[in-house]
Amino acid sequence: FGRNRTANIEDLKRFAKTYNFEVKEISKQDIDDVAISSTKIRSAITEGQIHLANTYLSKPFVLTGKVVKGKQLGKSLGYPTANLQVKEDYKIIPQEGVYVVSAYIDSALHYGMMNIGHNPTIANNNRKSVETYFFDFSGNLYDKTIQIQLLKRLRNERKFNSLEALKSAMQKDEKYSKDFIKTLR
Repeated sequence: FGRNRTANIEDLKRFAKTYNFEVKEISKQDIDDVAISSTKIRSAITEGQIHLANTYLSKPFVLTGKVVKGKQLGKSLGYPTANLQVKEDYKIIPQEGVYVVSAYIDSALHYGMMNIGHNPTIANNNRKSVETYFFDFSGNLYDKTIQIQLLKRLRNERKFNSLEALKSAMQKDEKYSKDFIKTLR
C-alpha cells in the first residue's frame, strides 16, 4: 500500500497497533467482472473516465487544495472561478477537460463545473490550472482549503476562436451540468 508500494498488509497491521486503528483484510474486489486495482483506478482518473473511477472507488474522486488568486479572467466572462492549488505533487490530476463537480463550502453543498487544463483560448502557457465555477455561490474562497468531488466529465478542453465562442460553450456546459445535477436529487 502507499505510494510506490512501499508497504504491505503486515506493515499496516503493525501501524494499527501503534496508532490504535483496526485492519480488516479483504479479498480482491470485482465490479462487473473487472478486478479492481489501484492501477485501474489511477488509469481511469488520468484518462478522464471519472464515472468509471467513481464506480471503482464507490464514491466520487476528490481533489483537495487551497483556493488561490488567478488572473480574474473567468470573472470577466461572468464565470468567477476558484483556482485550486493542489498541494501534493503526487496527486493524480484527471485528464484535461470540463467536469461537473460538487463541494461542501461552509457546511453547504454547492455544485459547479471545473476546467482542468491550460486555458488555450486565453493563455499560451504550460501551467495546468484547476478552476471551478460554483453555481449560486458568491462568497470569498481565497485561502480556504476545499475538497471538490468530480461527478461527471463533460468534454475535452479546447481552444475557441474567440472569447464569445468560449463563453457560449461555457453557457452550454452550465446548462448541461445543471440538467445532470437534477438527476442526482
